[in-house]
Amino acid sequence: MRSARLDPVRAGPERPARVGRAPGAPVLPWLAAVATAYAVAQLVLVVPGTGLGWDETVYVSQVGPRTPAAFFSAPRARGVTLLVAPVAALTASVTALRVWLAALSGCGLLLSLWVWRRLLPLPVLVAAGVLFSGLWITLFYGPQAMPNLWVAYGALCATGCFLRAVRDGSDRRALAGLLLAVAFTALMRPGDALALVLPLAAAALCVRAWRRPAVLLALVAGTVLGGAEWVIEAYVRYGGLAARLHRAEEIQGGWGGHLALDDHVRALEGRSLCRPCDVPWRHPVTAAWWFALPVLTAGGLVAAARVCRLTVVALPVLVAGCLAVPYMLLDYAAPRFLLPAYALLALPVGLCMTAAASRARGSGEARMRALGAVALALALLAHFAVQYTVLQRMVARSAHTRDAVGRVIAELRRQGVRPPCVVSGEEAVRIAYRAGCSSRQTSGHDGSITPEQLLRTAGRMPVAVVLGEGRAVPSYARGWRVKPLPWQGLRVALSPRPGPDAR
Repeated sequence: MRSARLDPVRAGPERPARVGRAPGAPVLPWLAAVATAYAVAQLVLVVPGTGLGWDETVYVSQVGPRTPAAFFSAPRARGVTLLVAPVAALTASVTALRVWLAALSGCGLLLSLWVWRRLLPLPVLVAAGVLFSGLWITLFYGPQAMPNLWVAYGALCATGCFLRAVRDGSDRRALAGLLLAVAFTALMRPGDALALVLPLAAAALCVRAWRRPAVLLALVAGTVLGGAEWVIEAYVRYGGLAARLHRAEEIQGGWGGHLALDDHVRALEGRSLCRPCDVPWRHPVTAAWWFALPVLTAGGLVAAARVCRLTVVALPVLVAGCLAVPYMLLDYAAPRFLLPAYALLALPVGLCMTAAASRARGSGEARMRALGAVALALALLAHFAVQYTVLQRMVARSAHTRDAVGRVIAELRRQGVRPPCVVSGEEAVRIAYRAGCSSRQTSGHDGSITPEQLLRTAGRMPVAVVLGEGRAVPSYARGWRVKPLPWQGLRVALSPRPGPDAR
């Protein structure tokens, strides 16, 4: 009969289980190894050659001292901007920014798993960390200036700290960690923070043993603390909180009119944004893990119930569902939207896999153990091979876009567009940021200038209106020089050069 001490699933919550070592193996070195491998993988596979994306440029431009800030729309929050500020304020190097974020994301993974060390055995945490960090989405967005991965870390930390705080009222560190994790999540994305706090607050109220006023106070205080800046900015720039929420909903396309399950499946082929997502589904294998996720999650819940850990595993599943539902009701999809749900679901999946491995190891027939081990190894190998393939596709696309934007800027400079200057139209944000110009739009979600104002600006400095393929020159720019640009059939309408007396 197997000894419970050697079973990683049955290891006590206060004493971490071993992973190929003697009982009581230290948790930190193993989790640090996973986090370090994740950061190094980003540096090797993602950082070289990638340029700033459109959303990234908006966030980074808010603190970059060399270029004017891009228009900051209503749904956005300033958390990512604060995250990149230490580097972006000093240098315009994308590589330096990527290295900084890769290191931070590795630390975030370590901290998020470390919080759970008293709740789940070490093998489960290692398996969860490897599975989550091995997804192409997690690797690709680790060194990017985007909020979703950081929301995932905040949600993982908050849920773990919540469980520790309600189970042990004297755990003041857990209580403080809960407040800070919720505040951090709200700073990154206030809407996601509400989706995180609501199920935690409901659990605290519904489970009698968890009704601790300090926990509820920490949830509320964290939400208020992290969301204060977003609310204050709503009154300063958008005419109030209701007006900002309404504008944010307009930009996001509204909720409830479309179930985006199939959109998220298609996006896993390697699309940063699928809007509209009416593209064919050419590579079903890229979503194989997505369809296996509910099955493995259910297996983790069953395994948790067998060892009296159901509440520890069920709560992350509940929170993951609450974080995912809003993004399932949009009329478009982006793989990064579900990163918080994937991070939380990695825990029951990790438990399912370690439980299966434990049962196979305890099987009496050596041949069956070997076959099970080989099958699991092959499945994981195939899974990570698919993730690597999609990741390489995304990195190559980012590098191609970076080079194309560079060629566009070189052509604009040949045409006399140099700072101070204004770029409007197609891909204006990325082009303007790298050219050292302001980006301004006369219409759409980022409308920040009228045609009349743009014409007056053209009397003082160069103005370039980038036109998408087949798009006509706008009426206010008729008579301007029109030149082709070396990217996707783009053209540019160039304002007449300002006179010598222009200011």
